[in-house]
Amino acid sequence: MPDDRRLLARAVGMHSPVAPRTGSAAPWRRPAAVAVGIAGVALYNWWALVAFSGRLVTNPDELFSDLEAAGRPDAALLQHLDLAAGIVLALALLLRGRQGPGGPRAEWPWLMAFALSGAVGGRFAYACPEGLSASCRSAEWRLALPPHHYVHVAAGIVEFATATIAVHVAWQRTRSHEWPTTRVVRWTRRALVIAYPLLGLAYLSDRLGALVEPVFFVSFSAMVLAELFEPDRDEEPPATGTP
Repeated sequence: MPDDRRLLARAVGMHSPVAPRTGSAAPWRRPAAVAVGIAGVALYNWWALVAFSGRLVTNPDELFSDLEAAGRPDAALLQHLDLAAGIVLALALLLRGRQGPGGPRAEWPWLMAFALSGAVGGRFAYACPEGLSASCRSAEWRLALPPHHYVHVAAGIVEFATATIAVHVAWQRTRSHEWPTTRVVRWTRRALVIAYPLLGLAYLSDRLGALVEPVFFVSFSAMVLAELFEPDRDEEPPATGTP
């Protein structure tokens, strides 16, 4: 009898008017957020174009932020790309909203902070290429550089920290399910666990920064795209068995 009642309720529901989903975003917002987010991710990954150009990246030990330092070729263009990327990614996340399959997504505010800190980093660039210049590094530690240099440093730290927290929080939220988001977050988290010691070594030794940083750019981009593509709620599982 209970099975008959469930089947009857399902049959009635199929022919009943569909009530609006409380708390669900308008259906156009997800595809709009995905389209805007893809543009933002493309802007955020400008490094992929310059890394193999042979014109801007001339030393594997430099950081990509060094390319935006005052006096470097195309520095202003790259700064504007970072600024635009942060703004566009923030807009995509706003369009997408916080709602996820199991309710509000705890990682969403952290991703917003990641996008906005990236925009701040684009607005305030390095005063000199500290990854290439010993005198720049020395002046940086003596706090002898202009304030905008330290704003960029702080924005970069916040950018990496908030994106990493977002990955961990998303992993905690999704690990009991097997959504496509779960697999992306799981592999992104593993990549970061491996990459952070390498990044620390690159910073301490001032070597191979241009080879290590892209791992983080790709990982953070994957996390943003997973957030944007994730549906608002669980898809109803297909019916099994026969009536």
